[in-house]
Amino acid sequence: MNDNNNKVIIIGSGPAGLAAAIYAARGGLDPVVISGNEPGGQLMFTTDVENYPGFPDAIKGPNLMEGMRKQAERFGTKFIDAAVSSVDFVSKPFKVNLGDEETQTADAVIVATGSSAMWLGLESESRLKGKGVSACGTCDGFFFKGKNVVVVGGGEVAIEEALFLSKLTNSVKVIHRRDELRAARIMQQRAFNNTKISFVWNSVIDEILGETKVEGIRIRNLLSNDLSEIRCDAVFVAIGHKPNTDVFRGKLELDNMGYVKKYEESKTNIDGICVAGDVYDYTYRQAVTAAGSGCKAAIDVIKYFESRKEEQ
Repeated sequence: MNDNNNKVIIIGSGPAGLAAAIYAARGGLDPVVISGNEPGGQLMFTTDVENYPGFPDAIKGPNLMEGMRKQAERFGTKFIDAAVSSVDFVSKPFKVNLGDEETQTADAVIVATGSSAMWLGLESESRLKGKGVSACGTCDGFFFKGKNVVVVGGGEVAIEEALFLSKLTNSVKVIHRRDELRAARIMQQRAFNNTKISFVWNSVIDEILGETKVEGIRIRNLLSNDLSEIRCDAVFVAIGHKPNTDVFRGKLELDNMGYVKKYEESKTNIDGICVAGDVYDYTYRQAVTAAGSGCKAAIDVIKYFESRKEEQ
């Protein structure tokens, strides 16, 4: 077994993890980032990012993440491009296992594994991600100003997306597999009263149409099995997110949705372990808020080390 002890390990390499790395490195903690299965996080699947401060002409998602990684490396961050197989947070130093019998240990850990959008699982959906298929209306709605769009889902997130998109687009069609919504009644009423929003009930998407960009959808009615087509310029999938916390079950306190439970500032229920980004924040899910929380987590870890010195 190859044991490597570090001051701090950051698990995750999206905006939260990389911002934490930059601040931790500048704070003299020599951080090690475990990149995970999707280095760079969800922004690696995003084309133009127009709402991240400092880029007036937009920036490609992968380019933004590459720049953040290089910035973290410039201050001395070490990267291990591997996935975490298990963790042991019972005693210090904390153990982070990477498989192949490799274990990294650390006196502090920042959990920044994010959350993953749930998708429909269609080949056409995967092919057209970033070309009209999105899981974030707040992020990508502006690109479809004055266009006709579709939202898939019937929960709180789907109706929030529909209401937000109705302010930008020409029309919003909500495709829902049931005959009633699961969103809060007040949200439902707002959507029903909105003349730009219409509903297609008891239906699912069989295929997203278009070769190089979204041109429409083929839907199947679950009651009659009939197929029909709807022309549209974008499809926003809003069927939920799953926090990437499987490896932390039974190791950290999670809420009833599986997100890491955050206490004061960025602290978790274990002293020396902090959390950042969408792995706890299911409200905002923005790159800029994730990066901000990564900064806070790093500062909290720096304070944690300072307090330990004072106690000695």
